[in-house]
Amino acid sequence: MEHVTRIVIIGGGPGGYEAALVASRLGAEVVLVERDGVGGASVLTDCVPSKTLIATADVMSSFESAEELGIRIGGTSVGSSCVTGVNLDKVNRRVKNLASAQSVDIAESLSKAGVQIVKGRGRLTPDRQVEVDLADGTVGIYHADVILLAAGVRPREVPEAMPDGERILNWKQVYNLKELPPELIVVGSGVTGAEFAGAYQALGSAVTLVSSRDRVLPGEDADAAEVLESVFRRRGMRVLSRSRAASAVRDGDRVIVTLEDGRTVEGSHVLMAVGSLPNTEGLGLEEAGVELTKSGHIEVDRVSRTSAPGVYAAGDVTGVLLLASVAAMQGRIAMYHALGEAVWPINLKRVSSNIFTSPEVATVGQTNVNAHHGSPGFNEYKLALDSNPRAKMLGFKDGFVKLFSRKGSDTIVGGVIVAPRASELIHPITMAVDLHLTVDQVASVFTVYPSLSGSVAEAARRLHADVKDED
Repeated sequence: MEHVTRIVIIGGGPGGYEAALVASRLGAEVVLVERDGVGGASVLTDCVPSKTLIATADVMSSFESAEELGIRIGGTSVGSSCVTGVNLDKVNRRVKNLASAQSVDIAESLSKAGVQIVKGRGRLTPDRQVEVDLADGTVGIYHADVILLAAGVRPREVPEAMPDGERILNWKQVYNLKELPPELIVVGSGVTGAEFAGAYQALGSAVTLVSSRDRVLPGEDADAAEVLESVFRRRGMRVLSRSRAASAVRDGDRVIVTLEDGRTVEGSHVLMAVGSLPNTEGLGLEEAGVELTKSGHIEVDRVSRTSAPGVYAAGDVTGVLLLASVAAMQGRIAMYHALGEAVWPINLKRVSSNIFTSPEVATVGQTNVNAHHGSPGFNEYKLALDSNPRAKMLGFKDGFVKLFSRKGSDTIVGGVIVAPRASELIHPITMAVDLHLTVDQVASVFTVYPSLSGSVAEAARRLHADVKDED
């Protein structure tokens, strides 16, 4: 009788459920263990909810150029400051309903594929099986030939600013708010902090962004961060740079944030967006021989293997790149490798990412963030978005398209786009990076006129001209 590979997956986020679908299609017997709900934090409390909230904020932001475009509502010219506001309770109900519906859809897909979904908390045993604390209080043992760990992350908490779910919040708790915070303090200026700060400002909150670094988005392209911070300030956001928060305490219906230099910031609510921690506690990793990195994440190679034979890991718990697309790819690669299929190790240079602020910031491949600035091995060109005819028609002024090419071969190696819907515009640059297209090839492709994507081809033409001038 032919042996059927038994696979147990701990964690139902993108890394887990995508792996489960691949393994099932390849003929494996798959058990997916998930404590909170299929889809994991990405669907239930992180990516799907936050981007749904931001979608509403984007509509509000679009009113900024209404007066310039000649739009009048109720006989009154409107700008962003004149919009009445939003019903946050209704917005959050929609957010939760969409997240729940997405979770149900994924669960149905898994069930149709033959995946057994087990609700409970799983952990490895010393003999590398999976023990699960089931919802009914019993313990189940699941034998496995291959185990995939996709347990995700949780919000990092500061002891002096512990969330209470009412006034001091983490990024999982904001969707329980019934009313818009009149004065929101956002602590942390990374991706999560910037996205929520921009969204709540657009929704109508008076926002103060507390950044411990010298600018917002310290890990991103400096030009992109400069544009975004300028937009934040222009729209009325208070940005406190080089200001590390030491504590946050409630005082009745107010919150007081104390900075390390002794200054205080007061508001109605505070959102702590100070990073995340991997969910590795209680997984039995040490007993099973699974090694961790210095940051506490599960160490994996480029095909998702851990240090323990037959044990793989995928997603945020590995700390590779905290993106749903990367988690899903890690999970698929793990199953292809475990089941003897042809597999290509993950290549992070091909990964495109996006920050859902307004304007958005999209990045792919080699940029000044991950390549040495001024390196003789790279050329770059930045084209302002407001030079694009379609952008002028739409009233878009903030942003740019930046391309990077390798000297000598002129192949496109990376790009940065700051623009509305940059997440859609980055795709042709991602294809260029993935397929090793040259500047000339990108420049010669027809684009619609007028279109925002025309700026990608125009930037390539300008980059080509700059390189020729240097020669």
